[in-house]
Amino acid sequence: MAETLRVEVAYVSEGQSFLQALELPAGACVADALAASALRRHFPELDPAASRVGIFSRPATPDTPLRDGDRVEVYRPLLVNPKEARRRRAQQTGKS
Repeated sequence: MAETLRVEVAYVSEGQSFLQALELPAGACVADALAASALRRHFPELDPAASRVGIFSRPATPDTPLRDGDRVEVYRPLLVNPKEARRRRAQQTGKS
């Protein structure tokens, strides 16, 4: 088993994206990656501990263990429910 893990932390906000490669000790979890990243420095308004996170688009929790090569993704809150957005678009085009 490797003594270190290479992972990435990713976040996209309106007009900006963040991607940082990290090397963490074996046994690290999502919370460790978020704490080691410069995410808060680039986005001070963001609270990673209160944000939804995932690994390669699959939901994760702060205590989810990481594997070598994982990409930890921090998700923005949805501004509009996707079902509601589709419903509104359908109403605008005259479909039901």
